[in-house]
Amino acid sequence: MSQFHPTPFLRKALLLDVAASGATAGLLIGGAGWLDGLLGLPIGLLREAGLILVPFVAFLVWVGTREKMSRSVVTAIIGANVLWVVASICLLIGNWVAPTMLGYAFVLAQAAAVGVFAELQYMGLRRQDAVAA
Repeated sequence: MSQFHPTPFLRKALLLDVAASGATAGLLIGGAGWLDGLLGLPIGLLREAGLILVPFVAFLVWVGTREKMSRSVVTAIIGANVLWVVASICLLIGNWVAPTMLGYAFVLAQAAAVGVFAELQYMGLRRQDAVAA
């Protein structure tokens, strides 16, 4: 596992993900009962998605605040974000739920935001490689 001192850009990209994912987790867990009718998504799905984010956010906090980071760990975080985007899109194209138009917009907006975090983190790794070279 190659360890490196992260650039400020990479650290900020990870911590921005912490803030957004943490806020989303709180919204999905605490507001599932209110959001289900508005979004047309089941309460259980909303709460489970929020609960899945809790350990992810904790892990991001741990990684993002370390003096040194592992390239493979940051790559895994990027991969997890990409998987979230894919799962979000699959949710909408599958026949598992019947979201409202606002539900479609919500799922697409959060998937786009997660995709941006993945891209920023990837850019941060590339910048890290440039600094190391």
